[in-house]
Amino acid sequence: MKVKNSNIGKDEVTIISAGVLIEGKMSSNGNIRIDGTVNGNVVAEGNISVGENGEINGEIDGEVVTVGGKVIGSVTAKEKLTLEAKSYLKGDLLTKILVIDAGAVFDGKSSMNSGEQMPPQLPFESKNE
Repeated sequence: MKVKNSNIGKDEVTIISAGVLIEGKMSSNGNIRIDGTVNGNVVAEGNISVGENGEINGEIDGEVVTVGGKVIGSVTAKEKLTLEAKSYLKGDLLTKILVIDAGAVFDGKSSMNSGEQMPPQLPFESKNE
């Protein structure tokens, strides 16, 4: 199942209420709030919020992403990613600004990019060599 809401404006919010299960990809031109469960990728041109009881099993791609619940999958936040105190994220993340509240659980790799070209990674060199 693919859910696409292309008729709404950027300020509109699509809400997936507690008890709702979505199987498949979900995308929106506006903002999305997940309080239920989504088994699939979630993409929004606006912001994505995962409520304390929300769960996403898939990739997330949005402007500003706030996680209060559980996410298993990679997260790309073009501007800012916030992991709230009761959140759980198992997956890699990419964002410009990262906020991790005390109590949040994060298991993965993080990469922060300000939009500028990232310098190439140099191998670790020991000072004792």
